[in-house]
Amino acid sequence: MADQFYGVTDTGKERKNNEDTFIAQATADGKFIIACVIDGVGGYSGGEVAARLAREAILQRLTKPTGEFIPIMIDCFNQANQKILDEKKQVKEHDSMACVATLTLIDIEHNQFYYAHVGDTRLYLLRDNSLVKISHDQSFVGFLEESGRVNEAEAMAHPKRNEINKALGFEANLVKDSEYIETGQSPFLPGDMLLLCSDGLSDMVTSADITTIITHSSSSLKDKGTQLIDAANAKGGKDNITVVLAKNDKQALKHNATMPAASEKKKDQPIVIDPVKASTPITHQENQEPTPQKSNGWIVTLLVLLTLVFLAGNVWQYLQNKQTTMVVAEAVPPADSKPLGELEIKLQNAINNLKGNVLLLADTAYAAPINISRAIQVKRDTLFIKTKGKIELVADSVYKGTAFSLNGQCKLIMLDSLSVKNFKTGVIAYNNALLLKNVRFNNCVVAVQNLFTIAGNKFVSGDLHTFRADSIPMTNKQN
Repeated sequence: MADQFYGVTDTGKERKNNEDTFIAQATADGKFIIACVIDGVGGYSGGEVAARLAREAILQRLTKPTGEFIPIMIDCFNQANQKILDEKKQVKEHDSMACVATLTLIDIEHNQFYYAHVGDTRLYLLRDNSLVKISHDQSFVGFLEESGRVNEAEAMAHPKRNEINKALGFEANLVKDSEYIETGQSPFLPGDMLLLCSDGLSDMVTSADITTIITHSSSSLKDKGTQLIDAANAKGGKDNITVVLAKNDKQALKHNATMPAASEKKKDQPIVIDPVKASTPITHQENQEPTPQKSNGWIVTLLVLLTLVFLAGNVWQYLQNKQTTMVVAEAVPPADSKPLGELEIKLQNAINNLKGNVLLLADTAYAAPINISRAIQVKRDTLFIKTKGKIELVADSVYKGTAFSLNGQCKLIMLDSLSVKNFKTGVIAYNNALLLKNVRFNNCVVAVQNLFTIAGNKFVSGDLHTFRADSIPMTNKQN
């Protein structure tokens, strides 16, 4: 696991002691990476004690992580919370101590990471040089920033930026409040990087500057971590600064578009077909037969045989996929559907023409509900759709299809704080590529239809993950 993870902490320029701590190590069996940042709260000694107790509890619980990962991580926080509460009862000087923490458990073999979060430490995902904040700051200023009321610079300078709403050590029993701990999971693809940090970094260094530092290709994780600490100190170092980096150092797969041999064209074709192409009839270009030469008669015969094999393979594949085509064909509208509306054209073009991976939809640009008369197509490797204000997609009165149709090649698509209304199917997705946050499905027959592309004649193993329904939006939980 050389250069797969690295952690560093620094006291900063103004503090006398360091109330931060971190975890950056592999589990005993070497199957997982534990990455965690803990920021202590509560005075000169109390914060340090709370952070240390939380670290010990987490490592003890993750000695052998088996079973469902999210419940294990929630249990880590509950055990840490109890240790802090016990210490507060025994030592009067520590009665105000607590800590905030962000914990990730990374399954490199299966390209997944799982996280649990309380407070205002942060978790970022870097993919294709785009940095996306995964965790939500559980603070008043965090709520203001994520809801669009203040920008990043204003949040960093806000006088209440250090006031938190949730922490380990605040509540007697976290299990009773299932909304207290933010949890989730996401694909962690070859080349991806995770950044966990305390607010000593995020309050001093902008996300743009952080991105510049950690995308420096020639730097090791140690160098990147050191540069982030130096950047925060250069801006004043007003708090303790802690950084943990973890990288999936597998070779990123890149395929060149090549024409396979006719006899191999349909080998290991996925059983589930792309909904975008589901209703498109199979067509073949007519090959012009070359003028036969006396010495090339065997070539003509071979070409004829290959053509017959090619056509037979296509007919067989069509018959195999016929039932699946009927399931997902609703994603494509009939040819005589009415013209697209202005807002749905605008949304589709915004997705198609996006340069990076993050699309921000503001209600100033989409003031009215977006009337959908055919599925919004997503054909990107990675896309994060976030919103400012109320954004709602509503099915046209005569449209009976889906709101979003994700291409089978999508690897990570996140929809954040959208409303989807009156659709037969809210989202058609493939292969665990979909991540939802604060998405509401109103009057949808099926909220999410998740399809899996699996090569034929193979042994299949794995499990299916589910979405969790929340009674309160995530942003309001932080208020």
